[in-house]
Amino acid sequence: MTSFFIIIIFSVLFLGGTQEIDKKGKIAPKPLFRDPIYDGAADPVVIWNQLEKKWFMFYTNRRANVKGLDGVTWVHGTRIGIAESPDGGASWLYRDTCNIPPPFTETHWAPEIIEHQGTYHMYLSYVPGIFTNWSHPRHIIHLTSKDLINWKYESTLKLASDKVIDACIFMLPDGNWRMWYNNEVDAKSIYYVDSEDLYHWEDKGKAVGDQKGEGPKVFQWKDKYWMLTDVWDGLALYESEDLTSWKRIPGNLLKEPGKGEDDGVVGRHPDVVVNNGRAYLFYFTHPGQVDSIPKDNLYEKRRSSIQVVELEYENGRIICDRDKPTYIDLQPPF
Repeated sequence: MTSFFIIIIFSVLFLGGTQEIDKKGKIAPKPLFRDPIYDGAADPVVIWNQLEKKWFMFYTNRRANVKGLDGVTWVHGTRIGIAESPDGGASWLYRDTCNIPPPFTETHWAPEIIEHQGTYHMYLSYVPGIFTNWSHPRHIIHLTSKDLINWKYESTLKLASDKVIDACIFMLPDGNWRMWYNNEVDAKSIYYVDSEDLYHWEDKGKAVGDQKGEGPKVFQWKDKYWMLTDVWDGLALYESEDLTSWKRIPGNLLKEPGKGEDDGVVGRHPDVVVNNGRAYLFYFTHPGQVDSIPKDNLYEKRRSSIQVVELEYENGRIICDRDKPTYIDLQPPF
């Protein structure tokens, strides 16, 4: 009988004595992460670091807390930030910035990072300068790394125009690769290219052009292929049977504001991690872009936060409830 009560007490104190732990993982806080340098974390991408045995998050940084920057200068002039998680994605700590070699040092946006045969590949949106407006070239460059911190330049991709951003990579069923990206010249449509080796790419034209959008994310879950795009009114959802023809699914994810801290606005530029049968949507918000914040409060209007929510599958489509607790416990993929 004594042993029985000891077990009960142990269970209450150590298994059920906190609201943060569940059999499915820990509850992710809101916000999930804020950059401690510029407070401008955006465009997250999450990947397992095989060398360090932990999850890394890469993100665009914006100089939200820097005063005296004209126009859109504040979204230029930074390297890609890195955060790491000690607990399977529930909490994140600032680590560093990516070491991108000269001369590609001015402005880094929206990285896409994958691992293949022991090498990490980054497809980075690179802006050759720091500008006050959007009327300048933007390219996608290919870099490789063994440790996810130090990167080697491989090439500048020849794509549909000289204003391209937001790469997304996915392995095709035949073992080849497909990249989707935003061609800003063509009404911000989503274009795509194919490759057999991740180094040489063949143009395939337009993939999605029914509306303007950026930040495409393609993933496979529940025996379907999905694409999300940031349409500045939440995330547009598409499905496909062949990764070529895409059908728009009505109703944008993360369109309605959430109730959590820094989550009361639309969700933007997603990443999706499918892990152990579950799917997690990472996104960012501009929490200060609400009417209650004065327009001249530039810091609050510009700052951004990373959030996460677990996806659900219901009646043949993907949904999510950003106000439900998100239990997360990302497992090593190997």
